[in-house]
Amino acid sequence: MDRPIIELRGVTKGFGGAPIIQDLNLEIMPGQTSIIAGVSGSGKSVLLRLMNGLTLPDAGEVRLFGQDLRQASERTRTTLRKRCTMVFQNYALIDSLTVAQNIGFPLAQNTKMKPKEIRQRVEALLEMLELSQAIDLLPASLSGGMKKRVALARAVITQPEIVLFDEPTTGLDPVMIEFVDELIRRTQREYEITSVLISHDMASNRRLADKMAILSGGQIIETGSFEQVMQSEHPDVRAFLANAVTQRLGRIEASEVVEVEEDEAIVKVTDLHKDFGPNKVLKGINLTIPRRKTTVVIGGSGSGKSVLIKHIIGLLEPTSGEVEVFGQRLSQISGEQLRGIQSRIGMLFQGAALFDSMNVWENIAFPLIEGRRRKRKDVKDLVESIAERLKVHDLLDRQTSEISGGQRKRVGLARALITEPDIMIYDEPTTGQDPIMMRRVDDMIVETAANFDITSIVISHDMVSTFRIADKIAMVYKGELVAAGSPDALRASTDEQVQRFIFAGSGG
Repeated sequence: MDRPIIELRGVTKGFGGAPIIQDLNLEIMPGQTSIIAGVSGSGKSVLLRLMNGLTLPDAGEVRLFGQDLRQASERTRTTLRKRCTMVFQNYALIDSLTVAQNIGFPLAQNTKMKPKEIRQRVEALLEMLELSQAIDLLPASLSGGMKKRVALARAVITQPEIVLFDEPTTGLDPVMIEFVDELIRRTQREYEITSVLISHDMASNRRLADKMAILSGGQIIETGSFEQVMQSEHPDVRAFLANAVTQRLGRIEASEVVEVEEDEAIVKVTDLHKDFGPNKVLKGINLTIPRRKTTVVIGGSGSGKSVLIKHIIGLLEPTSGEVEVFGQRLSQISGEQLRGIQSRIGMLFQGAALFDSMNVWENIAFPLIEGRRRKRKDVKDLVESIAERLKVHDLLDRQTSEISGGQRKRVGLARALITEPDIMIYDEPTTGQDPIMMRRVDDMIVETAANFDITSIVISHDMVSTFRIADKIAMVYKGELVAAGSPDALRASTDEQVQRFIFAGSGG
């Protein structure tokens, strides 16, 4: 137990001649939770894949359970990987299999366990994850948070010795983050699992870390306990931690509330209901979106936030109720008029939704070139300007497959903003971003709203970001609007659901 279960010695790894990891040294001790943090694009996910042999180093040694993975045969590496599972950031679920089949897949493939036994183990795990109702559903019908829990269940069902987590809480709401944190702690405690996490969530890291390491410039520049890393004097560590939030929000008194001043509503939602068969997703939503303000829509996974936004864009028709945008009722306009409204709405999707066949420059320029809105010279100037502001200027000639998840998000944001829309909708814009880039994206949203008279609608799970940028916050819970008002009003709310959601993990 006093020897590393994973050990990296002088490890170097590059792609296309560009080094990502350089002469890196790191030890992972058994039974501990080790967390690796660093800016987007610093090589954290590559480091995780080196640990279990999915990627092999160009130089140096990676030892898993004492064996050098570069020198081992593929058969040996496969055997070792069965003792070391991985939770991917993008879930990596099999779309054609149900939730039960996805979770039970490792047992069905690698053990002689009978289907009935596998089903019983899956049922027990789903009950613990509060997902019993989803057992026979396909992944396509699940929310992002539900998919994350399914991926976690699949990773731990074999009771592995090591679990590698790539951003396990990315895209989860605060309540679910607390839940996942507790699941990681519980599985480590009950099954003596060694956990390695890539994570930007410093409040989670504070709760979970036995050991923390900061990756920068392809090397581990600081290691130690969470408190030791927080006290580091290394300039790159200080820069990284400057925007990191290690505590959740605190409450304020009702006497301190400052209400939001609303101009005329640019969007008005009246008694909006939406059913999908017997499933009632929206239940009488009444909400106004004030012009030239930033409204943040919060709520747990599957609460109906995305369905609400799709009605505002005109992608869904209500079962009953009305949606009014730019003074026009969407139910009473022609298809051509609707397309005119949609052309004035920009959208940044949670997954960035970039074209892999295009480079970064072409992705950003696409709306202007496809719509023939500007001359090519003007497009060139606009692309370079927005890319500079979003710190992706040095990526313009690269393919989207060559950039990190955080960089893809920034490129997607640049593409959305280049059309200078009247309404900008952001779907989880800070998901997967490191603390430095999270602050930059928040600042960019506020800047864009101010400089271009844009109305911003943001779907968010991140409470720090929400309370940093919002003029108005609307909280949806199980298809109902349970609160809407200024950030101060929500922090002073006595509603149990509001308190539980926005103060999750605060200890208050």
